[in-house]
Amino acid sequence: MVSEKSPPLPPGLDLLWGRRERGQRGPRPELSVDAIVATATRIADAEGLDAVSMARVAKELGYTTMSLYRHLATKDELLQMMWNASAQGAESLVIEGDGWRARLRAWVIVQRQMIDRHPWITQMPMAAPPLAPNSLTFVEKGLETLDGTSLSDADKLRVIGLLSSYALSEARMAHNAARAAAQARTAVAPCAGAGADAEAGPAGGDAPPVWGFEALLRELVDERTYPRLHRIAWAGEIGDGPAGFEETEEFLFGVDRILDGIAALIDRTSAAGGTLGIGSS
Repeated sequence: MVSEKSPPLPPGLDLLWGRRERGQRGPRPELSVDAIVATATRIADAEGLDAVSMARVAKELGYTTMSLYRHLATKDELLQMMWNASAQGAESLVIEGDGWRARLRAWVIVQRQMIDRHPWITQMPMAAPPLAPNSLTFVEKGLETLDGTSLSDADKLRVIGLLSSYALSEARMAHNAARAAAQARTAVAPCAGAGADAEAGPAGGDAPPVWGFEALLRELVDERTYPRLHRIAWAGEIGDGPAGFEETEEFLFGVDRILDGIAALIDRTSAAGGTLGIGSS
């Protein structure tokens, strides 16, 4: 509800929430915020967030850069609109499951899938929780999974924030590793076709070895100094991807451990009649 005394919303949010009129000026009024955001999202999906600029988006659309500024005041506003677009369809999302735990687990898996579809999200600057309409709709869906539990509304929101932060941080690590591997392959490709006299590296243009986590542990840790890590390295149980364990399995392991903690909190609040708060243990 809008109060007459409410100050103006921050730039970007005012546009997202319909508190600011969308630009209509210019000789080619068919240009729209939706078209700008869709193009920027397509570029980011294909090339990463660094490839997105007002000039690049304008060129793809066949407009001048100044034409875009009639609709969006800054690139930061564009990024906010892209974030909102990444959660498009949240209003029709149906979270199913038997009990709060299954539903909440399904919710965070959907969130991770949304990030994986748009990995540039992991490159977005974030100083505060997203407040775009689609983002808040998705949060509302998460809170709904906790209906009927003994948690206070504030603790439900903390739970949603905790799982969201975990999903984002795990996705960021996975996609950073993927980007680093892609950059390494790109750097090696020109060397592979270089002549024999080219200074392409110690292997004369051959690709450098790809080190996985397990292989690096085996190379670096000795049994005397790192007995526990040495035992893990040679157990053959953690895999040899960049982070060790298989990524999806590792993500779900973390989700389930967080859910274990939430279950314990729900049990404690139930036993205490729903009176536990911050600092309770």
